[in-house]
Amino acid sequence: MKHFYAILFFLFAIIGLTAFAPDSFLLPESFYLHKGDQLNVHLLTGENLTKDGEDRFNSKKTAKFSIYEGSKLTDLLKVAKDSATPVLKYTVNGSGMVMVEMNTKDDIIELPHEDFVAYLTKQGYDNLAEKIKDDSRLNLVEKYRYYLKTLVNVDGGGGNAFSKILGNDLEIVLKQNPYKKSYGDDITAVVYFMGKPLKNSNVLLYIKTASGNVHPQLLATDATGQIYFSPSRDGIYMLRCVHIEASKTNDADFETWFATYSFAFSNQDELPNTYKEFGFGDKH
Repeated sequence: MKHFYAILFFLFAIIGLTAFAPDSFLLPESFYLHKGDQLNVHLLTGENLTKDGEDRFNSKKTAKFSIYEGSKLTDLLKVAKDSATPVLKYTVNGSGMVMVEMNTKDDIIELPHEDFVAYLTKQGYDNLAEKIKDDSRLNLVEKYRYYLKTLVNVDGGGGNAFSKILGNDLEIVLKQNPYKKSYGDDITAVVYFMGKPLKNSNVLLYIKTASGNVHPQLLATDATGQIYFSPSRDGIYMLRCVHIEASKTNDADFETWFATYSFAFSNQDELPNTYKEFGFGDKH
């Protein structure tokens, strides 16, 4: 493990984060499946890997919705039904790693000036907060979009779906398969923005255990856009990165890109009773 990029435990800061556009993430009802099983994936909203709400599928707001099974790519926009919840019910046809991605179209929200200054500061964008601190406008306009991934293990989880680079504007890519790792092993992820490694960017790692406890860790990408972490407990893992820039268009003051990547880690190839914490019942 590269200790120079050590995990920082800033729980007090993480709890204080208030996103105006809520965090969004994909969550399967089970991360461990067998060939022929049905994969159910929910689109949840909430801070710190907790469920505040669940969104139904909305084709008008979705730019991309795909599933990758080895070399097979299925465009889910062609089969997904509006208002469906969960957003995906899909029978897995083969073995290996399966990745589901969903990208949303741009959306706009108007925010109180003082609140947005505080939000920029909490997200680590002190330079942007300083630029607008003395702005006389009461409200500012934010344009935002989401890039969401989740990774599922089917019958042992072979293949390299975990490391696929999908070409999204903001993207988190795993360099190693987390389902093949043990406690204390190194895992590297890379954050890309507009196709290039995003350096010196904050990334939050959340670990939610079967007890319902969430363990957040604050990481920072190095000069090559990489972060490093080790599996420390069984549970649901999610990497989250938010990138904010002053808008180059006239329809917004700021643009925000959200990326999340969820997967699981367990030395026993199962995660019993975890999903009751998200309201999905006691069994997968």
